[in-house]
Amino acid sequence: MAKASKAPVKVSAKAVSKPAAAADGQGEAAAKAATAKAGAKPAKTAPAAKAATTAKGATKPTVKAAPAKTSPKASPTKAAPMKAAANKTGATKAASPAKATPTPAPAPGRRLPKALTELVAGLPEKPWLKSYPKNMPAEIGPLPHSSIGDFLVAACKQFSGQPAFTCMGKSITYAELERLSAAFGAYLQSTGLQKGARVALMMPNVLQYPVAMMAVARAGYTVVNVNPLYTPRELEHQLKDSGAQAIVILENFAGTLQAVVSRTLVKHVVVASMGDMLGGLKGTIVNLVVRRVKKMVPAWSLPGHVKFNAALKAGRGMNFKPATVAANDVAFLQYTGGTTGISKGATLLHSNVLANVAQNSLWVEDAYTIKPKPAHLNFVCALPLYHIFALTVNALMGMQQGAQNILIPNPRDIPGFVKELGKYPVHIFPGLNTLFNALLNNEDFRKLDFKPLILTLGGGMAVQKGVAERWKALTGCPVSEGYGLSETSPVATANKFTSSEFTGTIGLPLPSTEIVIRDDDGNNLPLGEVGEICIRGPQVMAGYWNRPDETAKVMTKDGFFKSGDMGFMDERGYTKIVDRKKDMILVSGFNVYPTELEEVVAMHPGVLEVAAIGVPDEHSGEVPKLFIVKKDPALTVEAITAFCRENLTGYKRPKYIEFRTELPKTPVGKILRRALRG
Repeated sequence: MAKASKAPVKVSAKAVSKPAAAADGQGEAAAKAATAKAGAKPAKTAPAAKAATTAKGATKPTVKAAPAKTSPKASPTKAAPMKAAANKTGATKAASPAKATPTPAPAPGRRLPKALTELVAGLPEKPWLKSYPKNMPAEIGPLPHSSIGDFLVAACKQFSGQPAFTCMGKSITYAELERLSAAFGAYLQSTGLQKGARVALMMPNVLQYPVAMMAVARAGYTVVNVNPLYTPRELEHQLKDSGAQAIVILENFAGTLQAVVSRTLVKHVVVASMGDMLGGLKGTIVNLVVRRVKKMVPAWSLPGHVKFNAALKAGRGMNFKPATVAANDVAFLQYTGGTTGISKGATLLHSNVLANVAQNSLWVEDAYTIKPKPAHLNFVCALPLYHIFALTVNALMGMQQGAQNILIPNPRDIPGFVKELGKYPVHIFPGLNTLFNALLNNEDFRKLDFKPLILTLGGGMAVQKGVAERWKALTGCPVSEGYGLSETSPVATANKFTSSEFTGTIGLPLPSTEIVIRDDDGNNLPLGEVGEICIRGPQVMAGYWNRPDETAKVMTKDGFFKSGDMGFMDERGYTKIVDRKKDMILVSGFNVYPTELEEVVAMHPGVLEVAAIGVPDEHSGEVPKLFIVKKDPALTVEAITAFCRENLTGYKRPKYIEFRTELPKTPVGKILRRALRG
């Protein structure tokens, strides 16, 4: 689903791109330019209702198409779809914040240009609609709020007495979240930050994150989500590229900021600690353990910084002034994870994110037709909130649902994670393949009570069939796979939640979302043929922050975002991902998709984790290479070779197999093939 992301989810080696303006005035100009350009785009900028309407109007002329020609890749490609299924988190839509807006859809009553008429000839009109859940609308309709701040305040009033977020046994209610965010927002305003200023948040899943995120939104600033595990180089790039003037950071990572802050525009630093919001005695003990026992806080020095609790205390004595925020103002700069190259900031408008919340809130109703929504709904929040998947699906949609989000600061500590899960009835469980796999291999996890579980959401990467089958066998709940990217806020497609089995596809386009499959020349391909997955809808980003060149590469003239993922749509409207376009392995002219190899090899009982890449070969151009983490210590290369011989055609079989004790992953848990390529 999300993205996780590119997510999601997603994080490593980012190349430094051009720094943001060196002066505050220039930074503000950049923000205004972004907003202005975003506002110029018909399908993106209008308040939610209009965005949805525009998308709907544009659908008919541009979404369907099918040139009669057959792709030269069709033959080898069609073998791959049968086993593959890849996934992402985050997607994007319209024009660059600084430039390049898509051509608006033709007005009603005007004739389409001949080229477009030919493009759309022959394809069925939105084939997915006939597969929609019962009573599911095709469009989301008008949005009740034009800003995320207003949306969150309304949720806090509606569910005031219920717990909103819980971390390490401490809960804050919706009413408390509203008061805390107002106090922190007032503090931020007291620093002199102007509307539209970028505020970076660099924290794992702790209670301070939702407080700070909501405060930034209410005060009219833009959230810049930062991965806490960034290296100094990566952090410097993101702070410069975004032009962030303030940052809220957990002290564990303050040393990273110390190394680069003097070379950025950051003037205001708020430092949080793990125990800040856990209560007096407990908070003190947690801080002591984190700092002195586990030694998780390296020495740091940031002159002029303010402690998080001190900022809250100061803000309580101030008058918070909610900002006037429009639907086409910038809400988040969500940086792509860098798994596909230079990290770029996806410019997500308030309307983009609110549209995706509306889309998801409609889609989740399908799940409640099987098991009724409980009075007190619990979401597991193991994926990091700085990632677009958890940000939208957990934090924002969770609050729309009046749910309690159980924050897991370190999901890699599987025993500790399982212990937390045992304390609550779990209803909604967003996760990704590696997380599900790790939990399934934990004895204590298998002893938990899964009867309350309503929905398991799989996103961020492909959910492997073997993992999905084991999850269903243990929990009784199928994994419902979805798909999206940072650029799409993030969810673009999802499987029906009433489906009792794992489909191996990324499902159907959400309401107000269109998917087309196109070839390298931008022609729509027939159903069943593999091409690039392209997405249009109100959740698609306004563009890449200050990167009109990069925006132009991914946005089409008719408003579709080119995802970079290869897949096909079947006659029911379900889309299956074959692989990342850039990850394809070309063996003697035949396309080999790493995801298919990984899914096949993961079915071997002796394999815990597997990744596939292409390596140069003087005879074939490229050949597949596998990296495997053993589940069975006795597993051999010969056993894997024999297994592949039984399950893969000749050109797909790996020529090289390497065993490792672990595979490189993003903090979200997505395997980094790029790191394996070295």
